[in-house]
Amino acid sequence: MKNNINFTVIENGTLIPITTRHGSYPNLMYLLKEELQLESFGECGGVGRCATCVVKTSGITGNSALKERNEPATLSKLGFEEANIRLSCQIYITTDLNDVEISILEV
Repeated sequence: MKNNINFTVIENGTLIPITTRHGSYPNLMYLLKEELQLESFGECGGVGRCATCVVKTSGITGNSALKERNEPATLSKLGFEEANIRLSCQIYITTDLNDVEISILEV
């Protein structure tokens, strides 16, 4: 469908195609947690403090590429300074995710 958002998630070396719609979840963390049944993922509920939802993105654009709120400080505490390392709870489900590759990192 025209309004679908399609991207690929890599978890433990497995490529998982995801199709969703704008606003279908509050953020990427909730989508990943529900769709992939991830345990111990997103423990703080999406406020950007626990860093249990760290992902590596490839190809993300637009406003979704910007780090805001608690995200830079939380990632810095763990030694992540790269622009493509993100907290999935801080990424909204928008067309910015079309054709993006998202790798779930173990922290």
